[in-house]
Amino acid sequence: MHDTSAAYGLWLLAAVNSAFFIFFAFTFYKPKTKRDWRSLGAFSAFIVALFSEMYGFPLTIYLLSGWLQSHYPQVNWFSHDAGHLLEMMFGWKVNPHFGPFHLLSFVFIGGGFWIIASGWQVLYRAQRRHTLATTGVYAYVRHPQYVGFMLIMFGFLLQWPTLLTLAMFPVLVYMYTRLAHSEERDSLAEFGLAYRRYMDEVPAFIPKLGAHHGGSTHDSAS
Repeated sequence: MHDTSAAYGLWLLAAVNSAFFIFFAFTFYKPKTKRDWRSLGAFSAFIVALFSEMYGFPLTIYLLSGWLQSHYPQVNWFSHDAGHLLEMMFGWKVNPHFGPFHLLSFVFIGGGFWIIASGWQVLYRAQRRHTLATTGVYAYVRHPQYVGFMLIMFGFLLQWPTLLTLAMFPVLVYMYTRLAHSEERDSLAEFGLAYRRYMDEVPAFIPKLGAHHGGSTHDSAS
């Protein structure tokens, strides 16, 4: 059965969930530089916007209520379960928390946090040795921690899409891409040809199937 009761205006719950995920990301990412804090700050803004609609005020549902009600009249769009828009629109006959989009979202969110944590461990060891990070997840992509943030945000979009977070997502992807390019300029200035070879062998964000590269890192290669 679906939960048909209204469950909004829960701003304390929105704040607690936002704080939990932001702190969780902080412990995995461990920001140090200004760029790190900008990256975490952008992710935090996305999380706050998400949980504000999930538990506070369902802005997306209100703005789209006319269209949603006319196309899906069988759904109580002001119940909390209806916030799982993809599950509702595809008409899965299960609790939306166990629907395919919701379950798939856990794969992206969990995978994103795993990539961030794995990347930080490699990065930390490389920083202590003052070398390039080219092992572990860095053997497959040059910016695993940014990839992790993108995967987490995409996972939340599958689980609970909103107009605001949908608008924020491409902007944040662009921002992370710009930050990555900035870090690469610093890495090229410090490591020169070694980092240029690493760039030639390892893609920035999307790994090559079957490709593997080994080596060591730098604090800017995040």
